Amino acid sequence: MAGPLAASFWELLRVPFQHAELIWGIVPLYFSWMVTELTTSKPSYQTAIQTGFALLWAGAQWVWQAGAAASRTPSGWNHLHLVSLNSLVTLVVLALGALALWSGLRHRYPHGMQFLGHTRFAGYFMITLFPIQAGRLAWTWDRAAAIAVFTIPVWALVHLMLWPLRRR
Repeated sequence: MAGPLAASFWELLRVPFQHAELIWGIVPLYFSWMVTELTTSKPSYQTAIQTGFALLWAGAQWVWQAGAAASRTPSGWNHLHLVSLNSLVTLVVLALGALALWSGLRHRYPHGMQFLGHTRFAGYFMITLFPIQAGRLAWTWDRAAAIAVFTIPVWALVHLMLWPLRRR
C-alpha cells in the first residue's frame, strides 16, 4: 500500500516542474512555505497575511490555468464544468485567502477563524494540490490518500530540517 501512495505523492511533487507554465505558480508556494516554516509557529496577524497571500496566489494560478485550458478547447469556457471539484476547491481557497489576508491587515479575526493565522499546513496542501488544481492531474482517491498520509511525515521532516535555522 505504501508503494502506490509514495508513487502518487512523488507524482504530485514532480509534475508541476515538468510544465514550464506551472513553475511560476509552484515556486512561490515553496518559497512561501519555507519562509513560514522559519517564522514562529504561533498564529499571528503576520502569518495570516502570509497565509492569505499564499492561498490567493495558488487560487489565482488555478484560475489562470483553467482559463488557459478553456482557450485550448473549441468551445472555451462553456465547455468547463463550473460546479466541479476543482472549481469548488479553487473558490474555497480564494475565499479563505481573502479572509486571511483581510484578517491579518485588520488585526482581527472573525469569530472562530483564528485558524487563519496558522500557515504551515496551508503551504503543504497548496503545493500538493497544485498539479491537480492546475488541471495536469485528475482527482483520484490514491492522490487524496497520498496527500493525507504524507502530511505528518513531511511536516516533521521539514520541521526538523529547518530547526537549526528557525528563530527561537
